[in-house]
Amino acid sequence: MTTPTGDFESEGGALPPPAGTPAADTAADAPPERVRLTDEGARLVARLAETHGPLMFHQSGGCCDGSSPMCYPRGEFRVGASDVLLETLPDGTPFWMSADQYAYWKHTVLTVDVVAGRGSGFSLEAPEGVRFLLRSRVMTEEESARAEAAPPPPTGAEVAP
Repeated sequence: MTTPTGDFESEGGALPPPAGTPAADTAADAPPERVRLTDEGARLVARLAETHGPLMFHQSGGCCDGSSPMCYPRGEFRVGASDVLLETLPDGTPFWMSADQYAYWKHTVLTVDVVAGRGSGFSLEAPEGVRFLLRSRVMTEEESARAEAAPPPPTGAEVAP
């Protein structure tokens, strides 16, 4: 699902979906969508995939740009056994997060956006003069209940590379 950039209150957070807006994941027993792309994020991911082939995201929470989602050619970043696969985006791009970060962010819906400015030299978008940025919002009560009822997201130990 893509989300317009205008739906966000700030870089630090996103507003919940407007009341009465149907969600893409409305099945009562379906786990909630945990990661989304803005339209601009989806366009950049598509452009990077044309150049680099299949992609992956990883959110580590480490130093420097560790608070930004890092985009790599799929398979060029080794996922750790405890890393969590939060979502496979509609184009097939997996979004991984370190277990420590997941403990802090598991109650949120994350949106990958694009902003001007140079990010990390390791992430594929760096030469483009832009960087990926996570925006977040706390899950609604309904999303939270569905997340609690769903099996835990798979880890790197459970998913073949």
